[in-house]
Amino acid sequence: MDTKILFVSMGGICRPPSAVGVLRHLVQEAGLQDHIKIDCAATHDYHIGEPPDGRAQFVSRKHGYDISDIRTRLITLEDIKEFDLILAMSWETLSFLQQMAPRKEYHKLMLLMRYANDYEEATVPDPYYGGVDAFFKMLDYLEDACQGMFEVISKRVTQYQPLSSS
Repeated sequence: MDTKILFVSMGGICRPPSAVGVLRHLVQEAGLQDHIKIDCAATHDYHIGEPPDGRAQFVSRKHGYDISDIRTRLITLEDIKEFDLILAMSWETLSFLQQMAPRKEYHKLMLLMRYANDYEEATVPDPYYGGVDAFFKMLDYLEDACQGMFEVISKRVTQYQPLSSS
């Protein structure tokens, strides 16, 4: 069973592309790239078409993730219908998504940090107005939450794969 995951924040140039980098790495390591689609979007059009923030790219590269190919795009109603899991970085983004989504799609909307194992915070702090240390902290949160989420979705994906004969 294929799974489509969308990471969302207001501006879409720091946290969502960084989360894509982390999850993409986990998916590729597990060989599940044909079964798990990952994307990101913004709720506001401040940075549409732009690459991730340079500090996000720097910190991601330091952790072994290349996010330079990602470009910010605006979330659409079609995204809400198409994606299986839509993960907000903040309460404000989750609220925006709930206002945008038809009620029957609410089950797909949640905070990414719900999957965290090591951090108790409900949201991923926005590093945009901070220094590079804020971006390292952001990535720590994303790695924790993405690892927890990957454990859940990889079981779902592999549970429905045909068994290979040995």
